[in-house]
Formats: sequence, structure tokens, C-alpha cells
Amino acid sequence: MVEPAPAASRRPAPAGNGWSPTAAPGGGPDGDPVASPRARRARGTAGHRGPGASGWRRYLAAGRRLLGSVLLLALAGFVLAGCGPLGGGNQQLVIYSSRTQSLVHPLLEQFAKETGIDIRVRYGSTAELVNTLLEEGDRTEADVLYLSDAGGWGPLREAGLLAQLPQDVLEKVDPRFRSPDGQWVGVSGRSKVIVYNKDRIDPARDLPDSVMALTDPKWKGRVGWAPTHGEWQILVTAIRLTRGEEAARQWLEGMKANEPKEYPNLISIVRAVADGEIDIGVANHYYVPRLMEELGTGFAARNHFLKNGDPGAVIDVTGAAILRSTDQKEAAERFVRFLLSEEAQRYFTQETKEFPMIAGIPLPEGVPPMEELDPPAIDQSDLAQIRETVNLLRDTGVLP
Repeated sequence: MVEPAPAASRRPAPAGNGWSPTAAPGGGPDGDPVASPRARRARGTAGHRGPGASGWRRYLAAGRRLLGSVLLLALAGFVLAGCGPLGGGNQQLVIYSSRTQSLVHPLLEQFAKETGIDIRVRYGSTAELVNTLLEEGDRTEADVLYLSDAGGWGPLREAGLLAQLPQDVLEKVDPRFRSPDGQWVGVSGRSKVIVYNKDRIDPARDLPDSVMALTDPKWKGRVGWAPTHGEWQILVTAIRLTRGEEAARQWLEGMKANEPKEYPNLISIVRAVADGEIDIGVANHYYVPRLMEELGTGFAARNHFLKNGDPGAVIDVTGAAILRSTDQKEAAERFVRFLLSEEAQRYFTQETKEFPMIAGIPLPEGVPPMEELDPPAIDQSDLAQIRETVNLLRDTGVLP
């Protein structure tokens, strides 16, 4: 059974240790929800973006099997914490997840069904969940943390809240996409791409070979960006790490001079490109294949993958870790192994259009193998340097 986790730990937690990677709410990449095809089929509404009324009823129906007091607690957690139910057995695992519920909930349900382990899930943004764990410390009820981006691992590692993962789990994943100290492991990946309107842009003639070229005056008024959004900020972090602080500053100033249209998140950029509001922007690669599957080939946005170690080709990964304080170590390790199983990895490639972390998994149409990409050589842990990026965005006047 999969149920919502409560909004807070049953044990009192110390206050303080606030952590906020972004200047404004935006969350990680999964703050831009496009429901997976499986989730849409289950709801019977291809374009819907959230659990919907039928989803709430289904979740509440699962909760009615609980005792009244537990049901009230679960309902409170669901409403206040943005949690969602699943479920069924004697073992219980509490997962904190910043992945979009509609994307990963079917996978968690499958794990619960196969193992008989009851799962309680608390959904929230990476910043919210990291702050919660820093406050709860060893008092937390969380057993597993499943994050949509790498930005939260640094504070948790520094606080000593993460356990060492088994070596056989770590060895399933390329060292580039896991913690160097073995405390978290990549689960799925996404690449930054330039998204362009196929009806307005000739890719062979018009598209730049570097994200740095978006400061060219020819793009004035034609490009979109999302500087308050955590996943878009990873692009600026990649520029800082590969080209240096001054080059990143000049790029931001050049982008400002081109009068970009601002959007709240990456999917808004992709939709604006498709609708002809702008001609070009930077987003994660998976939005275009997801939206084309949902809306058909008439959807006008297309992906352009950059090469030559360009910062606009940066890859970042979702990841999972086990909390040091867990008393459900065996079940927690079983869940992390499940995320890296062939079954789960196929789900990520076919349903969410992400890159798998293990070899031999077929990719969806239009998504090149990761081996053919040429991303910049950036340690995933370094992508957690969001504070420095936000400071630069403020210094250049991009953020207030």
C-alpha cells in the first residue's frame, strides 16, 4: 500500500538550518509537470496535469482502510505536504520525494505491489524537503530521499544525514552520476538542449553551436529564459564551472541586453516556443518528446543537442539516498535497487523520456544515446553550487 506521509515528523524537531537554493519558488526540474503517458492513461485524460478529482478519490479510498485517527493524520499530510497515497504489507517505508507525483507515483505503486512493503510518500520541492530534513535531523521518519535534482545533496551530506550505499548499488551507475563518497546514486538523467520552433528556425542555418551564442543581437526579443527556476539556474552554474565567473557574468549581461521573455519554468519555455511566442530557449530534453507524444507531431518545438563540452549540454540527474537514521535499512536498500532495476529504468526512458543510468535500456525516439552526447565534464556534486549562482544572478540584476 502507498499512503501519504504526515506533514511533519511525530518527533519534535529543532528549528533553524534554513536552506534556499533559489531566489524564488521554482523547484527542481519536476516543478514543470507533464504527466507520464501511463499516468494519463490511468486517469483517462491525456492533457490533465495533476491527480485530479478522481485521483484524490482514489487516494482517499485507499486511506479508508486505515484506522480513523491514522486516516485523519494521512489526510492532513496529504493536504498540507502535497503528499499522495499508494500501498500494502507488514513493512513500512517512508519516502520524501521532490519528483512530480504524476510522473513517479505509478512506479512506486509497482514497487509496493511487487514487494508487499507499505509506502508513505511525502512530496515537495527539493528545497522544502532538504529544509525539513535539516530541521528534523535524526528525528525524521524518512527512510529514503528521492530528489529531482542534485542541488540538495550538499547540505545533507554536510549535516551527516545520509547513509553509505552498498557498493553493488553504486557500481551499477557511471561514477559521473553518483556521489563520490557513496551517499547518493543517480537514478535517471536529463540533458539541457536548445529548444527551437521548427516552423520559424532552420536548424542547419540558424541554430548556434553553443549556448554562449544566445547573446548575439540577432536573438534580441526572440529568446526565453526562466531565471527564478532552479533547473534553469543549473545552466548558469554550468557556465560558471566551465567558463568561469566573469564569462558567466558577461553572458547574463548579454542575455539581458537581448531582452529575453521571462517564464516561470522550463515547460513554459517549451510551450512558448511551440506557440511562436519566442523562437528559441533552453530547457530539459524530455519535454519535447513528452509533449509530442501527448499532442502529436504538429507540436512545433524541437530539440537541438549541443556538443563539444558546451555548458548548454550539461547533464544532471535525479537521485536517491538512504537516511542514516532509518530503522528500515533492508527495505530502503531494496527500494534503491528497484529504482536501478531494468523494469524501473525502462519506465524512465519510455514514460518520462529520461536517460537511464544502467546500460542496455532502449531509448525513446528522438533521444540520442548518452554516449553520443558530449556534455561538459562537471561533477554532479558541483551542480549543487546554487547559492553562488543566485548571488551572480542578483549581482547582474537578473534577480532582485
